[in-house]
Amino acid sequence: MKVWYGVNLDQKEHALRGWNWGKAEFGRSELSFNVQNRPAFEIPYTEIANTNLAGRNEVAVDFLPSAEIDDTNEENGTTTGKKGKKTKRRLGGGKDQLVEARFYIPGTVAKKEKKEEDDVKKEDGEEADAEEEEDEADGEEANAANTWYEMLIDKAEIGDVAGDTFASFLDILHLTPRGRFDLDMYEKSFRLRGKTYDYKIQYDAIKKFFLLPKPDDVHTLITIGLDPPLRQGQTRYPFVVMQFKREDDIELDLNMSAEELQEKYQDKLQEHYTGPMYIVLTHLFRGLAGKKVISPSKDFVSRHGQSGIKCSIKANEGHLYCMDKSFMFVPKPATYVAFDNVSLVTMSRVGGAVSASRTFDITVALKQGGEHQFSNINRY
Repeated sequence: MKVWYGVNLDQKEHALRGWNWGKAEFGRSELSFNVQNRPAFEIPYTEIANTNLAGRNEVAVDFLPSAEIDDTNEENGTTTGKKGKKTKRRLGGGKDQLVEARFYIPGTVAKKEKKEEDDVKKEDGEEADAEEEEDEADGEEANAANTWYEMLIDKAEIGDVAGDTFASFLDILHLTPRGRFDLDMYEKSFRLRGKTYDYKIQYDAIKKFFLLPKPDDVHTLITIGLDPPLRQGQTRYPFVVMQFKREDDIELDLNMSAEELQEKYQDKLQEHYTGPMYIVLTHLFRGLAGKKVISPSKDFVSRHGQSGIKCSIKANEGHLYCMDKSFMFVPKPATYVAFDNVSLVTMSRVGGAVSASRTFDITVALKQGGEHQFSNINRY
């Protein structure tokens, strides 16, 4: 390098002690963890998918999944499926991958309020220094983990998306994961903003979209199937379940020019929406994500005239819906069963000595192994 390119290579020693206590420093393009002023490892900001406060003094950092390849020849690292169809495979597929790291950051740091710089500079330097000292003395103390978390969000540009927000829905009740989130919709992704967790989800990650009327005649559930699923620590959520009151109406104007609406979303989106919130949100998802909305089958109706029936999976109560090609149980654990994957359906406690029971069970065995049991279904 020195002879051919005239570049001097600097020798940089790494920390090899294996200590897990050090100092995390923010660089221009990566986060470095240093032990005794020597780098132990670096994390590029581009590899960080999300971050959240896992505790008072703990910050969790989630990493992006392996990239996907979709080409046509093996030279580019691709595979071809049956009948010559293209198939996607993940880089590093079948291998272990680091998906989360947690940093313990104790203590507090001085919090200074940011002030805008004045155009007119102060002539008296002594007065300016005195005021700065007073500001430092009066500065409030903030949790060090919170400060580090906010800085990581800024550096890694987590939550930042290209383009403006097309529409926003505030304080939407989510049954899975539990909590209330604000929902912002963009051109290629949507964002869930909560008090603790913040998610950015690509529309390409949406695999299923269900619109399920709740049997109480008051609420409607929107269920979104995701791959890869959302993660909160060790918990994975392959489905997001939102609950809306049917009587909650909304008036919404899309933050989009008439030219863009006509050019990109002709006959898919409207400039102005008025109606129930769940219908407006469903129409926006169908237009932006291009996903088919799946509703319960009209061929199945309970004796009460409802699409869903009350039942349980283990100790969790919910409702089971029968679609044209699948079963869907919501809200927790949200369970999807395609008819093509069903090998056997068994009904238990339907007659004989236990005929006096008011409920019965249904067990669905799967072709790939395993089963789902829906219990405590009312007979009448």
